[in-house]
Amino acid sequence: FSLASHDLDIRGAGNLLGEEQSGHIKEVGVELYQKMLREGVEAARTDKSSKKKEEDEFSPQINLGTSVLIPETYVKDLGTRLTLYRRAAELSRDDEIDDFSEEMLDRFGKLPTEVKNLLDIVKIKSLCRLTNIEKIEAGPKGTVLSLYKNAFPNPEGLISFISTSSDSIKVRSDHKIVVSRQWADLNDRVDGVFVILNQLLEIIE
Repeated sequence: FSLASHDLDIRGAGNLLGEEQSGHIKEVGVELYQKMLREGVEAARTDKSSKKKEEDEFSPQINLGTSVLIPETYVKDLGTRLTLYRRAAELSRDDEIDDFSEEMLDRFGKLPTEVKNLLDIVKIKSLCRLTNIEKIEAGPKGTVLSLYKNAFPNPEGLISFISTSSDSIKVRSDHKIVVSRQWADLNDRVDGVFVILNQLLEIIE
């Protein structure tokens, strides 16, 4: 672990909650990699399979074209940074994310932009799980949403939502939802994705 930690520090880890990784982490992302490792250890200790749990859960992939990390200049200790990454990956509720943000502010000072981006991605991931969105790819002209197993909890409501916004929302032949928007900068992009996910959540509720 010590050797791997130093290797991570030397080579860098890329976009920790996205797809820009190396080795096994490149294939699955840090969050899912840690989850798989933890479940593998538990299965080895208890000799029980965790297959059903893996099938019932999924890890949304978020690509907003931004860097999400905890800079070394903000949290100098590698072990502390890795612990914070692990904790951030396990956050799911808004109050948990807010508490985590307050803790970091209290311990390390004003949050840098990269950390704010990280927390935004964590919130978006939480909304994705609630709305069954497996993947989000967003850019200056809009976003593409992929449904987990091509399913949505309220398909009739989704069809109605798309129909009433047919000038800006389309469904491709591969079942991905394309939302056309004009987002001038990253903040607009993040806010826009939040709006879309909350609209989908309202359809479900």
